Amino acid sequence: MANTILVERDGPIATVVLNNPERLNALNRAMWEQLGAVMRALSGEDTPRCVVVRGAGDQAFAAGADIAEFAAERADSKQAKPYGNLIHETMQSVAQCRHPTVALIQGACIGGGLEIAAMCDMRICGETSRFGVPINKLGLTMAYGELQGLLALAGRAVTLEILLEGRVFDAQEAYRKRLVNRVVPDDKVEEEAYACASRIAAGAPLVARWNKQYIERLTVRVKLNPEEWDEGFACFDTGDYKIGVEAFLKKEKPKFKGK
Repeated sequence: MANTILVERDGPIATVVLNNPERLNALNRAMWEQLGAVMRALSGEDTPRCVVVRGAGDQAFAAGADIAEFAAERADSKQAKPYGNLIHETMQSVAQCRHPTVALIQGACIGGGLEIAAMCDMRICGETSRFGVPINKLGLTMAYGELQGLLALAGRAVTLEILLEGRVFDAQEAYRKRLVNRVVPDDKVEEEAYACASRIAAGAPLVARWNKQYIERLTVRVKLNPEEWDEGFACFDTGDYKIGVEAFLKKEKPKFKGK
């Protein structure tokens, strides 16, 4: 398996790198698996006081899912459910990391990339960063495990706007939508993200972990029954999904039929 998730350490700060720069760090199955394993491992350590999550290079945090593997990995709901459950487990490993997390965002932060960033505790981006979840053009929904973090971060109205329009928007709009904490000049993103991580790491680590736990406990959670959870993958059995993916790979505009 390729080493698609890297871990770098600088004292109490650990950096997790989404390492697929040739495809703008698009997330494939191996990356989801490795990211979850890495975040769970770091969460089990006492040394880190802050974890920075970033993409390799400066062109993208992550430009979404690797759609090229959809035909083999997510052809229908039967395949999509275990894949979606894997994504959910990985999302939770980011959200429930014992240590504070900072998303360092350069360039594109689209689809699954935005989902991961939303699970981090803080997000710092550059002025030319771009955001969005244009999966309506693929005939796809966000399953519950993917939707959870974005909804908690942005709220109902903004989340619906992002999903219904499928529009890609700039950093200042992302800031207004409360998707990011700070927008800084592109050449200052690393500096500010690591300055933020250093400030966090300088604080009492037990207090940081307790603050995360207390806020998590006060968050309202909706409990879904198994049938409702499975409905999150129904889109993979539609004709529109097949139309959308084929059109994307051919770089054509999809012509959806609503069935």
